[in-house]
Amino acid sequence: MNLGLEGRVAIVTGASRGLGRAAVLALAAEGAKVLAVARTTAALDEVAAEAPDGAVVAATCDMRDRAQVAALADLAVERFGRLDVVVNNAGIAPAGRFVDLDDDVWQEVFEVNVFAPVTLARAAGRHFLAQGSGKVINIASTSGILGKPTLVAYSSSKGAVLQFTKALAGEWAGKGIQVNAIAPGAYATDAQSAVLESDEILTRRLRKIPAGRMGDPAEIGPLVCLLASGASDFVTGSVLVADGGESSKL
Repeated sequence: MNLGLEGRVAIVTGASRGLGRAAVLALAAEGAKVLAVARTTAALDEVAAEAPDGAVVAATCDMRDRAQVAALADLAVERFGRLDVVVNNAGIAPAGRFVDLDDDVWQEVFEVNVFAPVTLARAAGRHFLAQGSGKVINIASTSGILGKPTLVAYSSSKGAVLQFTKALAGEWAGKGIQVNAIAPGAYATDAQSAVLESDEILTRRLRKIPAGRMGDPAEIGPLVCLLASGASDFVTGSVLVADGGESSKL
């Protein structure tokens, strides 16, 4: 693709693996500069090594620390001179029976999955509003649309992300800023290791997906690039579901 991302600057959280890694590499391949964010630098350095020289700068951040999260916007501007795109991808999904999930679990899930995206979007938004342009891309989940047993806290947090996306899109639509979400289904990432390592569990899981397979993380990259580009300037408040047809029950 040639989506005109040369010279654009993006922040991607949860960038060291899975869907975040795919987003970083796709944006860099399209010519964007990327501040790749994760808890440690080791894996980020590997991601940066796969991208064009100088395209990716690693930054560590504890997504539970709102001050650290807010500082990422200014860091991107300091390193690259501007900021155009935020990809809120970092997230956690502790599983367990609802009655066993105490307040500390709920607090951490909402801190990482909701307050971190809110904090980063607000910090980036000050730059976006000043320049009259910007893109916020929230990586949500089909769990936020349908809800999933044993993932009640996670599903609730991703539902909040979807409504945050729609509400903020409405507020910023006349300011030249687009806010959209991608809701992935089952992708072959480390988070699905329990499924991928068991033929029996994998077979059962694939029966629920009309496409008959799990998604490849690399398939998220082009979707992120499209929403990061000028080609999506009239798209805002949208949720792009990418789940092989599972939620639509084709």
